[in-house]
Amino acid sequence: MTDCERLYLDHAATSWPKPAGVMQAVADFTLNCGASAGRGAYASAQAAGMILASVRRDLGRLIDAPSPDDISLHASGTLALNVAIAGVLRPGDHVVATATDHNSVLRPLHHFCKHRDVDWTVVKCDAAGRVDPSSIIDAVGPRTRLVAVSHVSNVTGTVQDINAIADSLSGRDALFLVDAAQSLGWIPVDVQVGIDLLAAPCHKALRGPAGTAMLYCAPAVQAQLNTMVFGGTGSYSESLEMPTRYPDRLEAGSLNVPAFAGVAHAVGRLRSDQENKTTNASSIGRQLSERIHAGLHSLPGVTVLGTPGPVPVVSFAIDGMPPADVAAVLDAEFQIEVRAGYHCAALIHSHLPTGDLGTVRVSAGHETTTDQIDRFLQAVEAIAVSMQP
Repeated sequence: MTDCERLYLDHAATSWPKPAGVMQAVADFTLNCGASAGRGAYASAQAAGMILASVRRDLGRLIDAPSPDDISLHASGTLALNVAIAGVLRPGDHVVATATDHNSVLRPLHHFCKHRDVDWTVVKCDAAGRVDPSSIIDAVGPRTRLVAVSHVSNVTGTVQDINAIADSLSGRDALFLVDAAQSLGWIPVDVQVGIDLLAAPCHKALRGPAGTAMLYCAPAVQAQLNTMVFGGTGSYSESLEMPTRYPDRLEAGSLNVPAFAGVAHAVGRLRSDQENKTTNASSIGRQLSERIHAGLHSLPGVTVLGTPGPVPVVSFAIDGMPPADVAAVLDAEFQIEVRAGYHCAALIHSHLPTGDLGTVRVSAGHETTTDQIDRFLQAVEAIAVSMQP
């Protein structure tokens, strides 16, 4: 089968195509404004600043942040997580992480443990990628400075109970960091439950352009966050010291305003849909997830990981065929694009019923149709049947 239209099913990596108007907003800014935000008092610079202000406002409302100024903007979710982790950890600190975490969390923590006199506890998950909140709390000790949890696994789509974790951490000194890379845009996230730090890219389920991300920092934590990058901010330019005001002191250098113009459109549309109840992302995600799970479970020689949920990210394996080969055949023979391997999640695979080569991951988007899912399932069926003796 070589004449099919391309079917993109790797939305957990980045969403595509973007909603109507997102790339037009990028082009409009580039063609008609083009100024750096905060770098001048003239009209176009002010217009650029207003775009960033609208992004902070809508992202803040999306997660119920106390103020838009609690949101700092960054070039990637990885950078936002590094800013949070490096900003709060001190020599002698202890960190609690989980086996489901992405390498954007695990690698910075590994580096700090190896080079900065920090130690950590990694809490195990079950075969579905679920972490028991009580196991996380049991790992918290008097030196625990940070508890880091990925809200949704980028391998199995399993949702962690961050409300229960936040509630159990209440009254303790440990800060709670949530990696919302896979959840924000699919399921409601409310930082008021007790989340101190929350990082998320804007190019996944939020459906903004690449090169955009956010970091929420609770007001009570902002003074504790060390500055990691130094340089121009457009404010207090007469001083050699970085501004102490948040979020300025985390935003050295010119921000990618053209891309954030696209984010403003995407998040504004998402919030409008939510407020007008035009669409329900969680319901859409669950329907897609259930269809993928049911279809894969019905196929011979196919192992499916996790359980259906509101985020349509599913991993599977076909007996006798390496995941990379499955993905290559789907691409070459069926023009279906999925991801194979470890998915930048180094620790979760030792807890899953898969081999040493990782999994095949299929991840749907907000506008993925049931017909497209059925086309994917038919292709997997053809491959799975071919592997039967």
